[in-house]
Amino acid sequence: MLAIHPYLNFDGKTEEAFNFYKSVFGGEFTSFQRMKDMPNNTMPAPEQERVMHVALPIGKGNILMGSDILPSQGDSLKAGNNFYVLIAPESEDEANKIFNTLSAGGKIQAPLGKTFWGAYFGMFTDRYGIQWMINYEYERR
Repeated sequence: MLAIHPYLNFDGKTEEAFNFYKSVFGGEFTSFQRMKDMPNNTMPAPEQERVMHVALPIGKGNILMGSDILPSQGDSLKAGNNFYVLIAPESEDEANKIFNTLSAGGKIQAPLGKTFWGAYFGMFTDRYGIQWMINYEYERR
């Protein structure tokens, strides 16, 4: 079954925010990685401890996800770019179809491709200004 999850962006406050959300919703993080965990990492020392990805299950089948932006990459946080809608398709074919259809006329930020975390992933802003992530996990956790 196709799943949709909110994905939140913060400017160095992801860990603080997600610890707060965890206190509200309960549960445990199913994923928590820092920028320093990325292979071939060359980002500045102050950004090494920023959160690359965190996932907190909330409710039945919902996962609240998030990460910190990277100012060294020219990222800045403002209302409207602080969240994505993450689609978790059931196959690579479904990921391709959704990505190609939704991104038509929009701006691709990361083309679909295999990642070091074991997913087929891409992200874009659609023609209406909504930000999307497509993340097909080859091995569901």
